[in-house]
Amino acid sequence: MEDNCAVILAAGEGTRMRSRKAKVLHSLLGRPLMHYPVDLCRRLGVKRILVVVAHQAEEVQQALVGQPVEFVHQGEPRGTGHAVRQAEECLRGFEGTVMVLAADTPLLREETVRQLVQAHESAGAVATLLTARVADPAGYGRILRDKQGRLRRIVEEVEATAKEKQVAEINTGVYCFAAAPLFEALRRVQVSPVKGEVFLPEVVQVLVKKGQVVQAVLAADATEVQGINTRAELAQAATVLRQRVHDRLMREGVTLIDPQATYIDDTVQVGPDTVIYPGVILEGATTIGEGCVIYSNCRIQNSLLGDGVTVLDGSVIVGSEIAEGCVIGPFAHLRPQTRLKRKVKVGNFCEVKKAVIGEGSKIPHLAYIGDTQMGEKVNIGAGTITCNYDGFTKHETVIEDDVFVGSNTNLVAPVTVGKGAIIAAGSTINEAVPPDAVAFGRAPQVNKEGRAAATRKKREAMAPPKDDDD
Repeated sequence: MEDNCAVILAAGEGTRMRSRKAKVLHSLLGRPLMHYPVDLCRRLGVKRILVVVAHQAEEVQQALVGQPVEFVHQGEPRGTGHAVRQAEECLRGFEGTVMVLAADTPLLREETVRQLVQAHESAGAVATLLTARVADPAGYGRILRDKQGRLRRIVEEVEATAKEKQVAEINTGVYCFAAAPLFEALRRVQVSPVKGEVFLPEVVQVLVKKGQVVQAVLAADATEVQGINTRAELAQAATVLRQRVHDRLMREGVTLIDPQATYIDDTVQVGPDTVIYPGVILEGATTIGEGCVIYSNCRIQNSLLGDGVTVLDGSVIVGSEIAEGCVIGPFAHLRPQTRLKRKVKVGNFCEVKKAVIGEGSKIPHLAYIGDTQMGEKVNIGAGTITCNYDGFTKHETVIEDDVFVGSNTNLVAPVTVGKGAIIAAGSTINEAVPPDAVAFGRAPQVNKEGRAAATRKKREAMAPPKDDDD
């Protein structure tokens, strides 16, 4: 589509969302709404993508950093026609097709738009719009046709008569225009006396009156053109899009035990032969390798999992890299900047943060490892913590290969434990441990023989008298 440009309308406030945030910035399966039409244009190979902004323009532009788009500022929003008119200067001299899309229509499929463009170009039309028949047309412009079924005009709901409001065919807000006729017609459109805005659909009536070729193409699936105006509609779109994501993954060889109880963002990639149990949430820039098993009620966000990783029930993984063959959980928490090398085990009720864990090392249960460089084949006993924060700054712990750390150990950073060292259970270590050393960092045990009986007798004497009813 090298001869096509796109104008994406993203200037609206979206008052029905009842939000301080612009409607097009609301998230849908891991991405802002406005990303969907931009990505659609990229897949179509559109030559230039112009995004019209007004409300919260800076935030909208920030959300599209890195995307191949140009921004057009509308100033005070005065309708869809006024918004498109702002792109005229940017498209001066362009003689191809201008597609107009709405930033709040995320379900539109690539094949539908291709068919629209093909119909537009094959008919030599100056304008072609996508329409749909819906059960409840409230809120949409209605398509009015003549007795021969030809498009006569589009009437906005605020200006429609009671009879016109009964029409079920609606304008979806998706158009193809020949560039020059579009902007010429826009200059002829009058401001609506009802809302004081310039409506883009009025261009159709101007072009029809001039006897130019204008046509309407009916969408095969009305779901695709559903606009997002409320949070309920956002949730409905999420359901449709999520099913598309699940269908894609299952076609690619992923097993979803219960797709209806699984929540996977549009941005997630999963390898074949991976099994995902109910209640799993996969978010953001997450990639799961082949042959993994993700058990119930886990949440994985912005993380990379290698092949053959097992994540047991109730675990949370954020901003982490996990190499092949690792076992996580149950009820483990991997926080950002965690890196697990091959065949690491992080067991139940363990928390790891900003740490590199070497190949084959084990943190089986009830431990906190933060700001740590850990070598290979290390064993961390239950109740071990790295004391990485002194109240002012974070410090690093280094644990070299083949170290055994006994249960209930405190490693007070900054500290290094040398290769092959053994740390006795219950120790507090605040000095370097040499390689192959055994470190004891606890008070000596003292036994007072016979003291237990005397203690029990003393407690009995101090106890209050028992009530007869006890």
